Amino acid sequence: MTVFRLQQGRAPLLISLPHVGIEIPAELHSRLLPRALASEDTDWHLERLYRPLADKLGASLLVPRYSRYVIDLNRPPDDQPLYPGAAGGTGLVPTRFFTSEPLYRDGAEPDLAEIAARREAYWQPYHDALAGELRRLQAEHGHALLFEGHSIRSVLPWLFEGELTALNLGTADGASCAPPITERLSALLAAQKGFSQVVNGRFKGGYITRHYGRPGEGVHAVQLEMCQRCYMDESGDPAGAFDEARAAKVAPLIEGLLQEMLAWRP
Repeated sequence: MTVFRLQQGRAPLLISLPHVGIEIPAELHSRLLPRALASEDTDWHLERLYRPLADKLGASLLVPRYSRYVIDLNRPPDDQPLYPGAAGGTGLVPTRFFTSEPLYRDGAEPDLAEIAARREAYWQPYHDALAGELRRLQAEHGHALLFEGHSIRSVLPWLFEGELTALNLGTADGASCAPPITERLSALLAAQKGFSQVVNGRFKGGYITRHYGRPGEGVHAVQLEMCQRCYMDESGDPAGAFDEARAAKVAPLIEGLLQEMLAWRP
């Protein structure tokens, strides 16, 4: 079973989009509530936004097939919380929507054995591919760059208070990449006026950024959590809500962030 697609590039940059998958295995359909089958909490349309940039810059691109409702690829395998003490939230195998309602019919939630099986079938292959591609890039270029692309609805009261900042750059408080990378990307975001932005605010980087970003070992990782209002219409069916005009405004900024990473040298 193939659970991801990896496009290998020539540059030392890997773009990972761990929450763009929308498929849900047929054996889960009867256990999930009908609403869940639409995978509404997907990072909608990010592959459409990032793939042309990866092609243009020669970056590698890694995307999953399956929905985060099957398993969340950006959570630790032991399911420890990323933000201890934060209200709300979803785990390695989510059981609730981002709006707090249950995903599963009563009594149909996965048990520990099923969670372990999903981790082996879906989580591990993605991370094996991610780690293997970083090793390849490092062997070819002497260092590897990892850019984690994410998106989220602007308003999610169960998880966050108020409207989220449009662009949220995370480097694990500077621990996941060399300081000049954080400085370069922060400066680029600060110089533009089209989108609100923050660095290492609420989104400091998920498991992937924190785990694989090891600047002392030559791997430098950053995460960009972007509000979906930047490139799509949040008011309707998300599956068809990509907005070409909005995307045309934010795509050059994302490209600039990727170029800044590629321009950096250890």
